[in-house]
Amino acid sequence: MSSEFVISMAEKAVYVTLMISGPLLAIALLVGLIVSIFQATTQIQEQTLAFIPKIVAVLLALIFFGPWMLSTILSFTTELFSNLNRFAG
Repeated sequence: MSSEFVISMAEKAVYVTLMISGPLLAIALLVGLIVSIFQATTQIQEQTLAFIPKIVAVLLALIFFGPWMLSTILSFTTELFSNLNRFAG
């Protein structure tokens, strides 16, 4: 197992992690920004107003993006396990 192979697998793992977490983080960021703008314009300083819409939006995004996320992680895991003999040898 060469160092290039290890770096390649680590690079793929980081890429898959970013691809899976990216949509949920982007939606949470967007909803948080919208709620913050709403709070600033209406001068409402309720703490729960910031968290509940983000939780609901991320939950809905998880339902929407869940199958794609699962297929992405399964294909990476399948590739990882199919090349297991290259790791040990």
